[in-house]
Amino acid sequence: MKKAIVLLSGGLDSATILYYAKTQGFDPYCLVFDYGQRHNKEIEQAKKIAKNAKCSFEVMKISLPWQGSALLNKKMPLPNRKLFKANDIPSTYVPARNIIFLSFAVSFSEAIGASAVFIGANAIDYSGYPDCRPDFFKAYEKVLAKGLKSGIQKKPIKIITPLIDKTKAQIIAMGLELKVPYHLTWSCYRGGARPCGKCESCSLRQKGFDTLGIVDPLLLNLN
Repeated sequence: MKKAIVLLSGGLDSATILYYAKTQGFDPYCLVFDYGQRHNKEIEQAKKIAKNAKCSFEVMKISLPWQGSALLNKKMPLPNRKLFKANDIPSTYVPARNIIFLSFAVSFSEAIGASAVFIGANAIDYSGYPDCRPDFFKAYEKVLAKGLKSGIQKKPIKIITPLIDKTKAQIIAMGLELKVPYHLTWSCYRGGARPCGKCESCSLRQKGFDTLGIVDPLLLNLN
């Protein structure tokens, strides 16, 4: 069976691509990053999702001491999605995060002979991050073709972004067909027992479920 690395954050999108990768005939190896984010809940949920999917996982602890993001610096307020313009890049942007994550992932890929890296990036219902856009991934694959042994040997590692052009509702609909355990996922930028419902990630998630006319399983039975 073909091997693939799946970047698993614990969120809705990454859980969806994990289950999608399995349907495409891949044996997924999940890579979870502990990079100093505001809370560890998403890491714990990622572990549960990987176990539920019966996939191996690796938690990679890295440090970004220079911070530069509201997801890393708890003194910075988390933005409310309604308060920033569509073309703005919000303070939750982590400088070069996907470049860093993908670099670890392709290194992992070469080491175990995996042919692909799956990432749940989206450029429709998203926060405007530059490293979640199609042009970025096309450029990154060109770098891999020149800078990796596999690329020089004409066996390039593919960066697969199956959600890149889907709305959040389309992603959720896809995941429901794949039987993704969305009750195990966590999207909120804040930790705690329940989603805050106010941060941009909560807003995007809610938009998706609302569009489909169904209740987010994380909001069931909440008073």
